[in-house]
Amino acid sequence: MNDKILVVDDDVNICELLRLYLEKEGFAAYTVNDGLSAIETFEKLRPSLVLLDVMLPGLDGWQVCRKLRSKSDVPIIMLTAKGETFDKILGLELGADDYIVKPFDSKEVVARIKAVLRRATSSVADVNREVKFDKLYINLTNYEMKVAGVPVDTPPKELELIFHLASNPNRVFTRDQLLDEVWGFDYYGDSRTVDVHIKRLREKLEGVSDKWDLKTVWSVGYKFETRE
Repeated sequence: MNDKILVVDDDVNICELLRLYLEKEGFAAYTVNDGLSAIETFEKLRPSLVLLDVMLPGLDGWQVCRKLRSKSDVPIIMLTAKGETFDKILGLELGADDYIVKPFDSKEVVARIKAVLRRATSSVADVNREVKFDKLYINLTNYEMKVAGVPVDTPPKELELIFHLASNPNRVFTRDQLLDEVWGFDYYGDSRTVDVHIKRLREKLEGVSDKWDLKTVWSVGYKFETRE
């Protein structure tokens, strides 16, 4: 295993503990203690995954996440001490792939990192898969979504979610089903994760076509509804 993990936390002790655990598991771990160093090191290192604390000196974790996501789809796991719903949702809306609440068990962190990397790797290995509807094109091999022929910047998990729904038109999925089938059975998040990603997709797809729609089925879940 040669995956490079960038750990960003202002607590030197946490960084050292995570570095030891990650290296024990075969990862190449690198640590920095502030937001600006995180961005600079990311450019040089090009890590496989970023473990990013929210509370950082200078640029905070939200700002760093936004900047990294604007230039890369590398998996990002947020670390938050608060554990508040607002923090979790904000991180997901900014493009984070997962979040971990402090205090945490280092073994859990390693397990989550492996799960996120496994999903990313399996996605890249997929055979050519695409779906087409009126004014909508999704290609899961190239991780590309086009609306009316125009490429739309879509983070990997959003694209996997809309691909999964559109590949099963008019089928209703519960939030738990989507967590299992899109995020994977070993995902540690909750159903709000699905809601956040649906909200972001709707912002990109609302009003595009009158032949399909991303619908909420109240008290059940979501579906990609097509019309004759």
